[in-house]
Order: sequence, then structure tokens, then C-alpha cells
Amino acid sequence: MDEWLQQRADGAWVLSLHVQPNARKTEFCGLHGGAMKLRLAAPPVDGKANAALLAFIARFFGLAKNRVELLAGEASRSKRVCLHGPDDEALARLRLLAVEGAGRTAQRR
Repeated sequence: MDEWLQQRADGAWVLSLHVQPNARKTEFCGLHGGAMKLRLAAPPVDGKANAALLAFIARFFGLAKNRVELLAGEASRSKRVCLHGPDDEALARLRLLAVEGAGRTAQRR
């Protein structure tokens, strides 16, 4: 099992992230230590980065925004996000990005 992506007993998934705000574009870009690195175009001001992070993850996984929850790291680059009900295809795409380390395929089509 990947340490950066773990399934809880209730079936939800917890994603450990290393977030880089103020990036040129928002994308997953491979592993960084024990977390998935995410470049985020939003600035870390007034919660805008966290809101943009949750919206991007919801879009990537095809989930409603209320199915994505920030568990830890509100004011940190290290974050833990809970995903309620992601499908297997989206999880496989994320794992592939971890292996490839390429963010250009991270955008949901």
C-alpha cells in the first residue's frame, strides 16, 4: 500500500499532499517524500489555496465538493485530504501520476 494514499476502515481514502502554492498551473507532479506533490496556482491568502485545492481534487476525482474534506494542514504545505467515494479509475490515474511524476496528464478530461 502506498503511504501517501491509504484507505480507512469506513471506505474513504486519505491522500497525503505536499502543496506548492503560487504555481503557474494546478497539477499533480509526482511524489515528494511520503506525499503526492501538488502544484497549486492559487495564492496562500485568506484560505484561497485550500478552497482551490479542494475544488481541484473534487474535479480530478469527479466528486462533489462536499465529498472532499481537509483533515489536516490548513496553514501548512503538508496536508491530508479525505476522499469519500472516489472511483477506481481516478485512483489508478493518481497512482500512475505518482509513478510517472508528470503533471501534464493530471487534468481531468
